[in-house]
Amino acid sequence: MKQRAFALRLERCVGCRNCQLACKNEHRTASRINWRQVREGEEDGRRYYVSLACNHCRNPECFRVCPEKAYWKRRDGLVLHLPRRCQGCQACVQACPYQAPRYNPETRQAEKCNFCLARLDEGLQPACVAACPTGALNMMTWESDPGEAPYSQWVAFLPDPALTLPSLQINRYGESRHYWQQVQQEEVCNYYKITADSLEIIQKRLKKKDRQGEAGRKRGAKDGECKWIF
Repeated sequence: MKQRAFALRLERCVGCRNCQLACKNEHRTASRINWRQVREGEEDGRRYYVSLACNHCRNPECFRVCPEKAYWKRRDGLVLHLPRRCQGCQACVQACPYQAPRYNPETRQAEKCNFCLARLDEGLQPACVAACPTGALNMMTWESDPGEAPYSQWVAFLPDPALTLPSLQINRYGESRHYWQQVQQEEVCNYYKITADSLEIIQKRLKKKDRQGEAGRKRGAKDGECKWIF
C-alpha cells in the first residue's frame, strides 16, 4: 500500500519558520494553534531545526486511542480527522508523541494537519513544502513498506520512531556545514573561479593569520601597544 510522507533535509533547515506560517495562513487556524511547528534541539553539540506536523504515521496512536473513531487512514496513508465525530476528549492530544493533534478551545475539538488535501487535489504541493525557501522540506511517496530505513538518520531529540512509525524521512547526506554556509562557499568559489579545495586552503591560512595576530596583540598589550605578527 502506498504511503505519502514528508522528507526533511536536516542540514538545509535554517529555522525560518516559513513552513509554519504558510500552514497557518492556508488553514486559518486559531491564534495559538499551529498544525506545523519548527522545533530546536541539540545532537553531538550541534543545534538543529526540525519542521514537524502530523507525521501521518503508519501505526498512529491517535487512531488507536480515539473512543469515537474520529480518525481514519486513507489508502494513500494519510491519517485524517473527522470533526463531526470528535467529542473533544483530548485522548489523541495526550497520546501522540509528536503533539500533532491540537485542542481548539473555541470549537472544543481536536484538529491537525491534513497534508493539504485541497492542494493535492489541484496538483499542488502542501503549503509548507511550497513555502520552504531552502528546499529542506519536501513530500514523497513510499510505494511499498520501507520498514525502518527512513529512520536511519533520525535525530536523537525526537521521540523514538518505533513507537508509531512516522511517515517522515530525515536525510543528512553527510554534509558538515549548514545550508547558508554551503551557499556562501559556492558563491565565493564561482566569483573567484576557484575550486572548493582551494577555498578551504585559503580559509585555513586566514585562520592561521588570525591566531598569530591575536597572539601578537596579547604580547603587544604588555608594552602598552598592539603588534600584529604575519
